[in-house]
Amino acid sequence: MASFPVRDPVVFAYQWATLDLLSGGRMLLAACTGIVAGGASAREGALWGVADRERAARLTENIDICRRLWSEVNVSFQGRFRSIESVTVEPRPVQQPCPIWIASNPRPVGLKPEIIDGALRRVAQKADGWMTVQLFPHMFASNWAKVSSFVKEEGRDPSRFPNMLYHNININPDRQAGLEESKRFLDQYYGPVFSPPMVEAWTVAGDPARCVDDLRRLIDQGAQRITLRITGWQQAEQYQRLVGEVLSRV
Repeated sequence: MASFPVRDPVVFAYQWATLDLLSGGRMLLAACTGIVAGGASAREGALWGVADRERAARLTENIDICRRLWSEVNVSFQGRFRSIESVTVEPRPVQQPCPIWIASNPRPVGLKPEIIDGALRRVAQKADGWMTVQLFPHMFASNWAKVSSFVKEEGRDPSRFPNMLYHNININPDRQAGLEESKRFLDQYYGPVFSPPMVEAWTVAGDPARCVDDLRRLIDQGAQRITLRITGWQQAEQYQRLVGEVLSRV
């Protein structure tokens, strides 16, 4: 996944085209604005010299630039943030068109409905797929219903529009201990950004049967693909249990 804004979209377009070529067309780009709330956001924005209020517009502009660079020659572009003149990227990506997904996670808590709708409408207008997380109960199902509606408004078929849910897992006979370990893990990964209830909504935790049931519930809510991160330090042991005791039953 790449988090826009990038320092130079032309350099990024070269880099991604090269990765797609080397992989034989197996790359999937999920572009996002980055974390836009709290202290982590301020640090990210400072690194790039970008204000939070500009992130969505920069994301959209950089997507437009990359799409053209991956499919056209002698590209000129005059935008709000970037301008390029007669640029050709070679080699081209193997995939034509090269897919660009948007990772977007507007929360049902603390955001105005128009902000949520704007973020999800951007997915329908600009992306080839949607990647997201569930930080509150029913957040995924609610946002997916909106994305599907906006996709239909754009004249596209919602049943052919892909999604991917990025979720956490901690297999532990003591569910509460698994959630507490997940909280410590995510605190070290991101900083103390996510509250215990958010970690619980974002994590499948418990014994294998509980994990299987929770994953099936997410699939029933519309998750087409689920990418799992093991939120614990016994990675090898957890991985073996995930493959042998959970995924084989989902």
